[in-house]
Amino acid sequence: MHCDPQHPQHGAWQPRRLRRGHRRRRVHPHTRRRPAGDARQRARAFYELALWLRATFDGLSYEIHHAVADGNLVTVNSTMTGRHTAPFTPYTVDGKLDAVFPPTGKPFAITQSHWFRMEDGKIAEHWANRDDLGMAKQLGWVPPTPAYLIRMARAKRRAQRTIG
Repeated sequence: MHCDPQHPQHGAWQPRRLRRGHRRRRVHPHTRRRPAGDARQRARAFYELALWLRATFDGLSYEIHHAVADGNLVTVNSTMTGRHTAPFTPYTVDGKLDAVFPPTGKPFAITQSHWFRMEDGKIAEHWANRDDLGMAKQLGWVPPTPAYLIRMARAKRRAQRTIG
């Protein structure tokens, strides 16, 4: 999944519109891979992704179970929880709308492991292992019912019209 707030199709999107409790009806911008030296844009994309997730999943929270540092590596084991209350819209690497998962209202709890490489006290690289399949099952995305597949198709058509 990728997020780029600078993408021309989403130039009007503003972070203030995603504050806690706001229901987005528009499609979220996608992230693009950035050159390794572009730290400011990577930090902004990381922030925008966090706002998007909070707009999609009400009550989003992370419980940290373990955090371990060794040299310039830090790893965190956590559980992410929330409730699916707004459309989830992943994009392909080339910026095309991949799918739209309409809100199910269902809660989820999944484990994650995050790895960070630090430089000068800042995150230089990040890797994550998430239980995406477990989340998809808990939210009713997998296996999809015929009714949910129809909702997904309609939501994708609406989103495609929105992004032009």
